[in-house]
Amino acid sequence: MSKSIIRIQSSEGTKRLELHPNDSLSSFYQKVFSEFKVDQSKYDEWQLFFDLNKTKLIPNSSKTRASELLSHGDMIYFLEIQSSLNSEQFRGEEDEIDTELAKQDGLISRGRDPQLCHHGPSGKCIHCVPVEPYDLEYLKKINSSTKYVSFHAYLKKLQGGPDKAKFCNLENLNCKIKPGCKEHPVWPKGICNKCQPPTIYLNRQNYRHVDNVMFENGQIVERFLNFWRKSGHQRAGFLFGRYEAYDGVPLGIRAVVAAIYEPPQQTSESSVEIDLNDPNEEKVLSVAKILGLKCVGWIFTDLIRDDSGKGVVKHYRGDANTFFLSADECIMAGYFQNKFKNYTQYSSDGYFGSKFVTVVVTGDEQNQIHFEGYQVSNQCTALVRDDCLIPTYDVPQLAYIRESTNEQYVPDVYFREKDQYNNEVTKIARPLPVEYLIVDLPAAFAKDPVYTFNEDSPLLKESFPIENRHEVNENQDFSALKNYMKQFPTYRFLDAMSDFHLLTFLATNQTVNLDSVIKTLVEAVRSKNGQNAIEWSKTSEWSTIEHFLVDGTSASMVEEWQCQMCTFLNEDSATVCQMCQTPRS
Repeated sequence: MSKSIIRIQSSEGTKRLELHPNDSLSSFYQKVFSEFKVDQSKYDEWQLFFDLNKTKLIPNSSKTRASELLSHGDMIYFLEIQSSLNSEQFRGEEDEIDTELAKQDGLISRGRDPQLCHHGPSGKCIHCVPVEPYDLEYLKKINSSTKYVSFHAYLKKLQGGPDKAKFCNLENLNCKIKPGCKEHPVWPKGICNKCQPPTIYLNRQNYRHVDNVMFENGQIVERFLNFWRKSGHQRAGFLFGRYEAYDGVPLGIRAVVAAIYEPPQQTSESSVEIDLNDPNEEKVLSVAKILGLKCVGWIFTDLIRDDSGKGVVKHYRGDANTFFLSADECIMAGYFQNKFKNYTQYSSDGYFGSKFVTVVVTGDEQNQIHFEGYQVSNQCTALVRDDCLIPTYDVPQLAYIRESTNEQYVPDVYFREKDQYNNEVTKIARPLPVEYLIVDLPAAFAKDPVYTFNEDSPLLKESFPIENRHEVNENQDFSALKNYMKQFPTYRFLDAMSDFHLLTFLATNQTVNLDSVIKTLVEAVRSKNGQNAIEWSKTSEWSTIEHFLVDGTSASMVEEWQCQMCTFLNEDSATVCQMCQTPRS
């Protein structure tokens, strides 16, 4: 029997190996290890398969001839089994909305065209067959302002071939030298094609991970903007909410904002600097998680009062004649998007991109306060992660790619634009217009307001202070807690606790440690279980807090009277018992 040629496909490419009639599977494995230069210590992490799904294993056996399983011209796959295990670790972290949308086909249905369709009402033809969700040209015909497809529509496009999802692997861009190359001295003394990152050509991203940002109600941003109204200083905060399906585009995702947390920051009339080492960050994220909320983005103001006396603001950004995001803001957005990753099963890294959004509050063309939503592209997040992107000194809309140094190799980055003769030319990204890095998305308010917290409570006259607002004399302390709790009778304890800023204050306060009991309270708020909230108010921890209030009285109660019949505590203004209707004696 003559020797055979076997094709082996791997992440390093496709190679061809000779298979002799008497070769065992074990000896063939050794040939493959040698051809792909796999380190001996990693032999157990690589295996041969008949399929990419790793369901049909080719055993590493010395007792079986390879020719019994393999024939001339066969294509087999040399795959790293460890990377599959790493991917599995992230699958449980996929957002529920991703799991839900992955089950849908997203097809855009079309009705029967009375002029072009010549079939019956139950038939279909080329003029009325459903359209794929990633058909951008058709989406533009429906809505001329459409510029992007959704991320899940983009996934459907990758999975649309005859092989379906077998070759759908989302790869994260790498801008650093691959470590561990033994064929030359380390940089700057040597570099080769195997460890050198590829040249990057910037392209405008044609899909987005989030398609819309919506605030549940207007009170959320009104409270946020009050800091600017009182001080004239800019302000930033983190958006906490959830992701839900968005019908504006096929398979779309919307970020719904329920609260804004304001971290420690340094502010002025023209700038804001967030303290990235917030000591309370972990506990705030923990409270949000119990509430079923995620950190879905960040928001910052860029508002300058107009001196005309009309109560309007200046317009100097947000259109083609100005700029959308500055290079500094793009880098900050990239930092946050790298921190809050989008976990997916379709990447060997376990993640790809981010659903973290950026919202800018600025003046529009009518000089009114306006909200604009953005993300930066996955190429931008990679450049930020690997410290390749820096701002320019004097032009906000221009960024700059670092030069390579002895300490860091930076790949060449190019972008394409049209010159004065309308010819497309390629330029190196020094400097770089940041519009190549930006993905815009609409930011709006719910048509029918929704209230996750107590903003709509009829008892609420003054909200609990927002954190880190000492500059405008808004302090979170027990005195503020007493004044806040006076608005709520005991039986409305759940209403009182349904405030995100109050819950984070209780979780982070240093006076009374609530670590062991705060989860029960937050779960009661999430499930809107008033009875559980009242039971929590009877804990020793809450009693300790009440003793810190003025005169040692229970500051969680307004003036009340007890019914002689059923012992229910009623508001002082009530003339009959709210429980049994017995007149007040």
